[in-house]
Amino acid sequence: MKKRDQIIYWIATVWLALGMLSTGMVQLIQTKEETALMAHLGYPAYLLTLLGIWKILGVAAVLMPRFPLLKEWAYAGFFFAMTGAIVSHLVLGDGGKDLFGPSLLLVLTMVSWYFRPASRKVNKPS
Repeated sequence: MKKRDQIIYWIATVWLALGMLSTGMVQLIQTKEETALMAHLGYPAYLLTLLGIWKILGVAAVLMPRFPLLKEWAYAGFFFAMTGAIVSHLVLGDGGKDLFGPSLLLVLTMVSWYFRPASRKVNKPS
């Protein structure tokens, strides 16, 4: 792996981890703003707990060494959660301010996944 690719991977992964961890914690503690946002999007408040737990576990999976299949699942979960958030905001006609966070996390997810080292990839069957 090229040094440039390693740098891109770690920058994207650290920012992804910080973003997912912080939003996961906010969802777990169910702040007034986060609960209002979920209501605005038409989702039940209990979904905050599920998303918060999944995001925090996903961060642990992406950062820890080994377990490449678990990492694939974590990246997929991040991808589904962020595309779901983007579509939910678009359907309601929300503006760019509401789309920025999930769009940034989606891009970081894709960049981190794309540039991950071979040791963090699932081996292809021969």
